Amino acid sequence: MRKYLYIFFIALSSSCSSFLEVDPKSSISGENIINDETSANAALNGVYAGLRDYYSVNYQSIAYLSGDNVQWTGSQSLVQEFINNRVNPENATLSSTWIDIYKTINRTNNVIKALNDYSGDNISSTVKDAVLGQAYAIRALAYFDLVRVWGGVPLITEPTEAVGENMGIVRSTVTETYALVIADLDRAEELLSATTDRFVFTKKTVWALKARYYLYQKDWEQARDYAKLLIDDQANYELLNPYYAFFKNNVTGTKESVFELFYSADEPNSHMTQWQPQTNGGTRQWAPSDELITILTNSTTAGARSELIAKDNQDRWYGNLYYRTDDSDPTYIIRIAELYFIRAEAYAELGEYDLAIDDLNKIRTRALLSTRAYSTSKTDILLWIENERRLEFAFEAHRWFDLVRTGRAQTVLGITESFRLLLPIPYSQILADPVLTQNPGYSS
Repeated sequence: MRKYLYIFFIALSSSCSSFLEVDPKSSISGENIINDETSANAALNGVYAGLRDYYSVNYQSIAYLSGDNVQWTGSQSLVQEFINNRVNPENATLSSTWIDIYKTINRTNNVIKALNDYSGDNISSTVKDAVLGQAYAIRALAYFDLVRVWGGVPLITEPTEAVGENMGIVRSTVTETYALVIADLDRAEELLSATTDRFVFTKKTVWALKARYYLYQKDWEQARDYAKLLIDDQANYELLNPYYAFFKNNVTGTKESVFELFYSADEPNSHMTQWQPQTNGGTRQWAPSDELITILTNSTTAGARSELIAKDNQDRWYGNLYYRTDDSDPTYIIRIAELYFIRAEAYAELGEYDLAIDDLNKIRTRALLSTRAYSTSKTDILLWIENERRLEFAFEAHRWFDLVRTGRAQTVLGITESFRLLLPIPYSQILADPVLTQNPGYSS
């Protein structure tokens, strides 16, 4: 495994000056800095701050705008590139996302190295395991997010302490990148306790992320089994009825949530501004697509999920999942609904059609829709899953990735060039280090 760090960033300006945030804000790094439980937890807080940063807008916007649920009402051509599925390597959003994810990875590496090297007695084994386990889990999520967008990426497992240490590191393969993801999840599972906490990683959160990981790997048995661990934990997780109960009325951390990112007025989530109309203090630059509006206003397909959209005083539809005026809307990373969908898809792939249909009808019932006696055809059931997932996670970061992983993106979105299913490596990164190769089909 490569033990060096690639984050030699180029500033987004014509001068192409380079920079590297070696000692990230809110993070603690360096020799003898983590020396007690207070400093260990402070360092971990810096890791979560990095995760919240890249999930507040940039990473999710890639998933929204590349799919077919969202339209862009603004004028910036770089955003329209995602809508058109013709993203250029010079795209600033793409570059910012890459940079922010690797900043988060650098913070996890600082924590992991410091705690693995720590030999003092000021940190109890319980605290050490909890902090270390969460750092491994967040690094796994960060690499999972990278590989979904770009394919294989440079693997980083040591902190960067000086500009230039990260030069000359080639990209790993997709297989190698996923291998690091599962290795980190395995390590996190060993270290963390099976408590229920919807705002930080625990063993249960790792189980949920493993279910998603195995879904992407098409390991249907393991995807089913890990999803079942949380579905069966009905004392702590449930499909709230009706659908909108997990986000309406300013609620956070409901039993629907497996893992969500907490924001506040001091550390805001700028989603609301993008979605809400001007009368509600937003810009409505992201809006539901016409096709999605048709589905969400059809009582036979939407049910309670129609609460995801509303109309402003100009009779324009807008997305209403993010609405809090103090910018404290959570980002929903994993909900229990996703585990039901994962298990349903695994059941369908394993030929257990009745069980797949049962899981799908549970999701429909809580959306105030009638159950369906669907045909026992794998093709039909998988299409049903695709359509239900589209509505269930209409404004969450799933649609684009779902269509790509199932091989349906070109058919559904009309993409004629298959290389566009992976986005280009930011040009600024290739300019910084020539050994970083571009994804096929894109000019460097």
